[in-house]
Amino acid sequence: MKIGIPVLEELLGRLPKGKTLTYYIDPEVEGDVFAMQTLYTNLEEGHRCAYVTSTMNSSSVKNRFREFGWELDDFQNFSMIDAYSGFVGSTSEERYVVKDPSNPSELDEVIRKVLRENDLVVVGALSAMIDICGEDFAGIAEGWTGVARDSGSRLVFSFVAWPYSESVLNRIKDMSNAVVTVGGVHHRVVLGYYYGILKADWVDVENVAVLFRLVRPGGVRAYIPKILVTGPFNAGKSSFVHSISNKAVSVDRLGTTVALDHGHVEYKGFSIDIFGTPGQERFDPLLKVLGREALGVILVVDSTQPKTFPRAKQMLEATTRFGLPYVIAANKQDMPGALSPEEIRKRMALPDDILIIPTVAKNGEGVYDVLEALLKLLIGGRYDEP
Repeated sequence: MKIGIPVLEELLGRLPKGKTLTYYIDPEVEGDVFAMQTLYTNLEEGHRCAYVTSTMNSSSVKNRFREFGWELDDFQNFSMIDAYSGFVGSTSEERYVVKDPSNPSELDEVIRKVLRENDLVVVGALSAMIDICGEDFAGIAEGWTGVARDSGSRLVFSFVAWPYSESVLNRIKDMSNAVVTVGGVHHRVVLGYYYGILKADWVDVENVAVLFRLVRPGGVRAYIPKILVTGPFNAGKSSFVHSISNKAVSVDRLGTTVALDHGHVEYKGFSIDIFGTPGQERFDPLLKVLGREALGVILVVDSTQPKTFPRAKQMLEATTRFGLPYVIAANKQDMPGALSPEEIRKRMALPDDILIIPTVAKNGEGVYDVLEALLKLLIGGRYDEP
C-alpha cells in the first residue's frame, strides 16, 4: 500500500503487509495530517481503510479531512472507529463504536477486530489514548502491531511525543517497523518543519530529513525553499521562471530584470520557491549571497549565442561553489542556429554526467523536464538533518 507522502514514498517504497508505521510528532507541529494523507491515498487506491478517532466526533474528523480537500463520504471502503462519543454521552452511527473509551479492554477488542477486517487502520491519536488510559496502554497498542502482522493488514499510529517517560517513548519506537519523525526547525521560534526517517526495517535507508509545508487543499508537500535560476543576460531566465511557476513576479525596467524574478510552483508533491537572478555583471555580488541559500541551481543558456557561454560558466561557478546540484536548460531551441545539448557540452567543457536539457521557455517546452531532473538530483543527494 502507498505511504502517500512525497519523497518519503521514494525512500521507503510501499508499506508492506503486516507492518506498523508510526508518525512520531513534535507537540509544536501540526503532524496529524501525515497519517490522514496516508489513509486517504489508499482509499483512492480502493483499499479498505479505517480511522480511529478518540479526540473528536466523526463529523469533526470529516471536516478536518475536508480542510485538505479530502472527502471521506465519497468512499464505501472507509470506516470510522468512534472512540470519542462515549466520553460525551453521545450516540454514534459509525460501524465501529467503543462505548466506553476509558476501558482499555473494550478499546483493545474493537481495534483488534477492525485490524482483521481492513487493509489499513490509522490510529489518529495514540497519545490521547495513553493520556486517558495511562502509560501502560502502550503495551496494549504493542499488541495491535502483532495483530496487524498476523492478519496481513497495516497499522499507522499518529503519536504526539509529549513528555512521557523514556520507557514509553522508547516502547513506541521499538514496537514500530518504521518511525517517521515530524518536527520543527527551531531558532527561538519555529522557523520551519521537517520530517525524517528514524528507522524502517524493510529497506536500507539512511537517517534523512526533508523540509515540508502543509497546503490547503493538498496536504503534506516536500518544501524546497529556494531553487536558483541563473544565466547570462537575455538567456530567457524570466521566461523560464514564469513558464514553470503557478504564480510569478518580476522587477523589470525597460523590459529587463533588474532585481529578482520570484515564482512558486506546486509540482508532484513538492512546494517550491524559485528565484531568478539578473544576468548583468554589475549584479554579480548577489550571486554569492543567493547561492548560499539555494538547494539547487538551474542554469539557463541561450543555445543560439555561444559567445555567452563563458559568462554562463562564470555564473555557474559563482552559484554552485558550495556543491549545489545543478541542471542546464539549453534554451531557445526553436530558433535558427540553436546548438544541440551535446554541442553546448563541448563548447562549455562540461562533464558527461551534467544534464543539459533542451527548452523553449517562452512556451514552456521542456521546462518541467529540467525541474524534474533537478528534483531527482535533490532526492538522490538527500537533505541534511536540520
